[in-house]
Amino acid sequence: MSFVQTVILSAFAGGTIFLGLPVGRLRNLSIRRQAALTTAAAGVILFLIYDVLSQAVGPVTTALQAARSGTGSSVDFALDAAALGGSVAFGLLSVTYLTKRMSARGRRPALSPQQIAIGTAVGLGLHNFSEGLAIGQSAATGATTFALLLVIGFALHNTTEGFAIAAPLSQGERPTWSFLGGAGMIGGGPTFLGGVLGYSIVSPLLSIAFLGLAAGALIFVFNEMMAVSRRFSLPMVTGVALTLGLLVAFGTDFVLTAAGA
Repeated sequence: MSFVQTVILSAFAGGTIFLGLPVGRLRNLSIRRQAALTTAAAGVILFLIYDVLSQAVGPVTTALQAARSGTGSSVDFALDAAALGGSVAFGLLSVTYLTKRMSARGRRPALSPQQIAIGTAVGLGLHNFSEGLAIGQSAATGATTFALLLVIGFALHNTTEGFAIAAPLSQGERPTWSFLGGAGMIGGGPTFLGGVLGYSIVSPLLSIAFLGLAAGALIFVFNEMMAVSRRFSLPMVTGVALTLGLLVAFGTDFVLTAAGA
């Protein structure tokens, strides 16, 4: 696969995140529907935390097994483990610090829907950068079929990610199209950048680091979404919505796995 084809396909995979963003402009929703939308999005985020961490832990486990069997170096394992632990911690703590500063400056006890949406977009952008790396690296090494399957799989996943960004925006002031477009660029644009970089550089360590950053940021976002959900005081509605969001995300992943992606 050529570099130009890789760039185009990476842009397509990231661009589908925009399909879920119009949800953020829905208004006149009942409290139950607002609670269900927000918590279903949290269910998608919960799946993504699992998905990101499993992708990041996999290479570290492989490096550990190689070191134990003597076919690999313990230094490689230590570097991978340090990259994973350090990036998760930095992703979580840096977003926590920045949002705390933003809230203190605005004298708000909790994050606004716009701040939660941007935080979600940042976490997903880091995740999607690592996905772009996978597309670029597969294309560069000649695994064209696998690269195409990755593009299709990531494109479908990014549609649900757009919903996760937009769902909290159904509360409060209606977001502008430019705000939604900016959030989409933050969340989906890194897929394109990762594809460009991945075509030129094959670096498992870089992929682990960005996956760890994404996991840390998404853990923070999930915690904030659940805090919002608890304020609705509708435990059964939010419990069902969280379960449905999680199951839909897992179901999508199972379909893609069955298709070979």
